[in-house]
Amino acid sequence: MDTSTLAIEVNGISKSYDKVKALDHVSLEVQRGEIFGLIGPDGAGKTTLFKILVTLLNADEGNAKVDGLDVVADYRKVRARVGYMPGKFSLYPDLTIEENMEFFATLFGVTVEQNYDLVAPIYKQIEPFKKRRAGRLSGGMKQKLALSCALIHKPSVLFLDEPTTGVDAVSRSEFWDMLHNLREQGLSILVSTPYMDEASRCDRIALCNNGRILDIDSPKHMVEKFDGKLFGIKAQDMYALLKSLREDKSIANCYTAGEYHHLLASTGFNAQSLEQRLAELGHKELDIKPIVPDIEDVFIKLLSNEQL
Repeated sequence: MDTSTLAIEVNGISKSYDKVKALDHVSLEVQRGEIFGLIGPDGAGKTTLFKILVTLLNADEGNAKVDGLDVVADYRKVRARVGYMPGKFSLYPDLTIEENMEFFATLFGVTVEQNYDLVAPIYKQIEPFKKRRAGRLSGGMKQKLALSCALIHKPSVLFLDEPTTGVDAVSRSEFWDMLHNLREQGLSILVSTPYMDEASRCDRIALCNNGRILDIDSPKHMVEKFDGKLFGIKAQDMYALLKSLREDKSIANCYTAGEYHHLLASTGFNAQSLEQRLAELGHKELDIKPIVPDIEDVFIKLLSNEQL
């Protein structure tokens, strides 16, 4: 086995579908034993990159290694070392939980009993229902079954493509706890998600959009690098407030973020002056305050910078 500190190495990967460029010279590195997140909306290129890395798709340009192995030249060896959980539930709905587990173990030439210790913390939660068909499981149970099947051959690198999409908040939180437990056992994990709030659960993240990577860093450092003053603002009529804010020249950007609108101050911005102007326009119950940015704010600012 390769002794490099890198679990995944991606160099200048590009991929197009007809005239659509799904990946545009993407490069990144995932350290062994870390949880690395690809964060971005649908269409960002996350799934295409996953398919290239697990040898289901060839890139048009560039090269990549997984566990020190070239994904093209050594594709058979790569497949034996990776666990892959696609975005859509891809197990056999007519097979039971137990039968799905046995099937995937057999594919890799192992038995469920051999690697039971690795999957036990996850599988034990659904094992009481092992005779139930996979198609009749809840979203959270399907998620645990798919993860168990991806782990049953004891992979060294785990690929999880939007594993929490369509799952309730409690199951999402439990799932991330499971990933941290797996990381502690030495697994390297690449996970994609459209949920910005999940970024903080990763060691490092890449913010992606339209097939390109906007930035790579730890979530903490990304927020610390945020350049600009950010404010939260609300009023009685939030829609009318947003229209007024977008017409104000002292504001670089403004967008809805939960209970408040978030606004990025431009040169010469003064909160008191803004509040006075908004009051004169008839806005009532105004509340404006400085706020600490989160990953979503960082992502929106990076998108704005790209459009300049």
